[in-house]
Amino acid sequence: MRLLVIGGVAAGLSAAARARRLDPGLEIVVLERGATVSYGACGLPYFVEGRVRRAEQLIVHTPEYFRKERNITVRTGAAVVSIAHPRREVLLESGERVHYDRLVVATGARPRTNIPGADLPHVFTLHTLDDAERLGNYLHARRPRRAVVIGGGYIGLEAADALRRRGLAVTVLEQSPFVLHREDAALTGMVRERLERFRVELRTNTPVPGIEPDGVAGIPCDLVILAAGLRPNVEIAVEAGIEVGRTGALSVDDRMQTNLAGVYAAGDCAEALHLITERPAYIPLGTTANKMGRVAGANAAGRPERFGGVVGTAIVSVFGMGAGITGLSADQARREGFSPTSARITAPSRAGYFGGKPLTVELVADAGTHRLIGGSVCGEEGAEGRINVIATALHNRMRVEDMEQLDLAYAPPFATVWDPVLVAAQQWLKQRQPQLVR
Repeated sequence: MRLLVIGGVAAGLSAAARARRLDPGLEIVVLERGATVSYGACGLPYFVEGRVRRAEQLIVHTPEYFRKERNITVRTGAAVVSIAHPRREVLLESGERVHYDRLVVATGARPRTNIPGADLPHVFTLHTLDDAERLGNYLHARRPRRAVVIGGGYIGLEAADALRRRGLAVTVLEQSPFVLHREDAALTGMVRERLERFRVELRTNTPVPGIEPDGVAGIPCDLVILAAGLRPNVEIAVEAGIEVGRTGALSVDDRMQTNLAGVYAAGDCAEALHLITERPAYIPLGTTANKMGRVAGANAAGRPERFGGVVGTAIVSVFGMGAGITGLSADQARREGFSPTSARITAPSRAGYFGGKPLTVELVADAGTHRLIGGSVCGEEGAEGRINVIATALHNRMRVEDMEQLDLAYAPPFATVWDPVLVAAQQWLKQRQPQLVR
C-alpha cells in the first residue's frame, strides 16, 4: 500500500508524518516541486529584516531526515503535472509516472500576481524560501531606498515592518478600506497609527491598476512587494475531477476526503469549515494547514479522524504591536445573518506598577443569543494570550456571560485582577443589560 503526498511543506509533511505513526508498514512518498521542504514560511519576513541571519535556519527538516528517521521518501524537484485517478498514478514534469493507492493533495497556494508589471525585475513576492533569498540578494546588491507594498494583509504588514527596519521608506497600498482582511475600521485605525509612528504610510481604498518601472499608483519606488492575497493551487486537482467549493478551493469533508475515493486534500489548497458561519471558508494559515494535514494523513492511513473546523484566529506584529483577530467582525457577522453588537475597551495588560501597557480588546456577540462570534486584541504586550482566550471561547460556543465568569490567572507581573478580556465582557453586558450590571 502506497500513500502518495503532493506537496512537501506544512500540510503535506504533517499528513505523511501522521500516517507513518499510525501505520509503520505503509509506503509513503512525498513529491515536492521545489528544492526545499519543511521550512517555516512564517519566518520569511524576519529573514528579510535580518533578525534571522541565514535562510537555512528556517528549515526544520531535510529530505534525508525523513528518509532516515521517519522512513518517508521525500523527493524534491518533482513537479506533478497531472493526476490520473482511474489508473491511480500521477505524471511528473519529467515524464515519470508514480503509482499510488491513496493520495493526499497538499499543493498549497500561490501569490496573486495578475497585475500588469508584476514581472518587472524589482517586483517580488514573499511566499517561499527562494522568494526571500532573491529579495535578500536584491536588497544587498541594489540598495533600494523606497518600497511599495501592495496588500495590507499579514504578509504585507510584516514585509513593511521588515523593510522599514532596514531603512527603506515604505508605503502600503490596500484596495479595501481595511487591513488584515477584517472589516473593522477601529482595528485599521490602530494599525494605521502604529505604522505612521514608525513612518510607514498606509493608503487604503487604493486599487493598483499596474506597476511601472519607477513607481506604483504615482508613488516613486525602486522595490515592490506583491502581497495582495493567495490563490489555491487547484488546477491539476480539478483536471483530475476533484471538486472545488464555494471559495474556489478544493471541497473536503471533515475527514479531508474529496469527492474521489481515496483522495484527500489539506492545507492552503483546500477549504475548511468555519465554526461561526458553519459554512466552508478559505483561510490559508500555517496553523490550519498543519491540523488539516494531520487529519488527512490519519484517514489516508485508515484511522478515522475528523477536523472540527476553524474560527480564523491570527496575529501579526506591527513594529512590536500585536494585532490579533478571531471569528467575525461586527460588519462581517451582520452580512452572515447575525445581529451583532460589539464592545471595545482599553485596559492595562498588567498592573501599572509593573509597567502594564494599554491593551485594546473588542468582543463581538449576537444580540439575541449572546453567543460570542468574534473579537480582536491590539497592544504591545499580552495580545497573543488574550486572542487565544477569545478563540477558545468561540470554539466552545460560549456566551458573553460565560466569558465574564472565566477563572483567569492573576498576578501583578502578568495581568490585572480584572483581565482586559473580562472587562470587555462586562462592558458588552452593560451595554445590553445595564440594569443587571453594577
